[in-house]
Amino acid sequence: MKFTTPATTNPIDRLKVVGQPTVRIDGPLKTTGTAPYAYEQHEPSAGAAYGYVVGAAIAKGRIVALDVARARAAPGVLAVITAQDAGQLDVGGFYVARALAGPDIQHYHQAVALVVAETFEQARAAAQLVQPRYAATAGAFDLAAEREKIPASAPVPPARASAVGDFDGTFANAEVTVDQMYTTPHHAHAMLEPHATIAAWDGDKLTLWTAIQLVGWGLRDIAKILGIPQQNVRIVAPYIGGGFGGKGSILSDAVLAALAAKRVGRPVKVTLQRPLMFNNTTHRASTIQRIRLGATKAGMLTAIGHESWSGNLGDRPEASTAPTRLLYAGANRMTKLVVAHLDLPEASAMRAPGEMPGMMTLEIAMDELAEKLGMDPVALRVLNDTQVDPESPDKPFSQRQLVACLQRGAEQFGWNRRSARPATRREGRWLIGMGMASAIRGAPVVKSAARVRLAKNGRLTVETDMTDIGTGTYTILAQTAAEMLGVGLDQVDVRLGDSRFPQGAGSGGQFGAASSTAGVYAACVKLREQVAARLGYNGSDVEFANGRVRAGGNSRPLLDAVAAGELAGEDAMEYGDLSKRFAQQTFGAHFVEVAVDADTGEIRIRRMLAVCAAGRIINPTAARSQIIGAMTMGAGAALMEDLVVDKRAGYFVNHDLAGYEVPVHADIPHQDVVFLDEVDATAGPLKAKGVGELGITGVPAAIANAVYNATGIRVRDYPITLDKLLDRLP
Repeated sequence: MKFTTPATTNPIDRLKVVGQPTVRIDGPLKTTGTAPYAYEQHEPSAGAAYGYVVGAAIAKGRIVALDVARARAAPGVLAVITAQDAGQLDVGGFYVARALAGPDIQHYHQAVALVVAETFEQARAAAQLVQPRYAATAGAFDLAAEREKIPASAPVPPARASAVGDFDGTFANAEVTVDQMYTTPHHAHAMLEPHATIAAWDGDKLTLWTAIQLVGWGLRDIAKILGIPQQNVRIVAPYIGGGFGGKGSILSDAVLAALAAKRVGRPVKVTLQRPLMFNNTTHRASTIQRIRLGATKAGMLTAIGHESWSGNLGDRPEASTAPTRLLYAGANRMTKLVVAHLDLPEASAMRAPGEMPGMMTLEIAMDELAEKLGMDPVALRVLNDTQVDPESPDKPFSQRQLVACLQRGAEQFGWNRRSARPATRREGRWLIGMGMASAIRGAPVVKSAARVRLAKNGRLTVETDMTDIGTGTYTILAQTAAEMLGVGLDQVDVRLGDSRFPQGAGSGGQFGAASSTAGVYAACVKLREQVAARLGYNGSDVEFANGRVRAGGNSRPLLDAVAAGELAGEDAMEYGDLSKRFAQQTFGAHFVEVAVDADTGEIRIRRMLAVCAAGRIINPTAARSQIIGAMTMGAGAALMEDLVVDKRAGYFVNHDLAGYEVPVHADIPHQDVVFLDEVDATAGPLKAKGVGELGITGVPAAIANAVYNATGIRVRDYPITLDKLLDRLP
């Protein structure tokens, strides 16, 4: 099915099931511990061997000797696999984190060997007997130092820079300016479920039961790396315990499990021990950002400049300037992304890549400008709203309710009680402050396919390789099918995460919900046509409701259509050029109140509110869960998360859940979430958008602004820890 013009009225608009606050249909399996995650799959676990990864103990250099004799002779050991044994792996276009090191080592904890044994304990014990000998070489581990080496005149690829009007001249002559540097640290995904895979071969056919967000990407990548046809690979991923971008595609656990299973001739289970989750896999890159804002004395932005430096093992930048290019009006604009080579583990996507670190800095700069202007921060943002893409004035936003989000949030939060002068509100030992920030995140849609079957007993089964990473995908796809066929949610089964099913969108980039439900919609349209034809109904006025099919004054039970056998509809939703004609984004506003201990600098978040405009909300319960989870991650990024680099040895020091701090219940207060009424007809037939990443953008800046309002201390170097406050407390 082609989606080339904005949606009009369709069966989804009845909102009998879609749009209702429905509990998750997979909830009982997850809360009882019976949902099988990758490492727990029962089918391949019988007779499986266990693999244990040995990670490199240096960050850069060579393996000059690798003695595995004692490990191979250890009890229960079936094989020890090294780069020499693995054969040629095609990692061109894929970073080396996905393969074995040897002889060169590109980053710390890159896999140098996999020990395979009868039990996990035997594999772990034997792994201690592997004896690598290294020749370390100097590496680049410090972004600030590497940035200094990049000439200011160094060319930037056109895709990583933008220029509109005369930024330099306008900024130089602006009546009021802000020119500040900000830094954000490396972040770890720190999801609960580790990267894990069970691999099994049947002849030349490979099956991977693995934790992966995008099954289609996984097929592409593992086939390329191993040099086998995609049709010879099956990937199964029905349940995933969190990903946040870190499980986007194939990583070392899947590659090593596949190699090991081939070697020992039986299924092999590989999970990455927690320290390897931080150094062996991917993370969010640290950034150094310069933001320059120029405005009139009345507060109108005239010049907006945003430069961002990030480091990576490859050439991929952290796209921190993305929100700056779209969020506020301003005739003269400039953005630039620069990548420095770092010999650290690969930096890649993490929840709201680009927008998250970009908004951590832009929204502090906007508050600094508001203070210089003597304006209310909300009023400044409202004044600089735009209904067209600032870089392409002929391209309107499909929907943009940023002002409504700001105004609703200010009213509901009691923003008028905020003291405009910092460090003036006190409750006993606590300094109290309020802060806010805008939120923006793209609303892309991608091709997504599904199959919907109607059985003789009247049950619907939805099948697509789309994944559920804790986001509620099972439920929203069931809601879509139930609405389209006019049945109750309890009559729908959903099967996900199997590459034998039609290829869905996958989970990532905030495109999963809108895209995958559209794919199910397309399949349901095909199924409705078959049902109508079998019942002898013609025309487009066929109605499906309450288990019956009505047309032209006639009505028959849906079950009559399958009396002669099951029916199945399969299709994909494909998109035209609406994304080129309209700027498709989601918007929001975050409001935060904090208390800061006047003696110790301890920061406590007291209240949080998010107001979001993100198209039709398919399931308010699941969407609220996504937003409060994102707000919690934003609190972590603001106050504690910092993947610390040892700049001498080149590795992440705090590579476990004890040293890498994330928020716990005591850190997070009651959180309010408000969704504005909105449908976006350009986004797809459901008129819906994703929300999972919108909820995190802007949160750290809102907290930083609240800390400033409480203390009068402006921190531009995340995270905002008490040591950055202590010597400056009022």
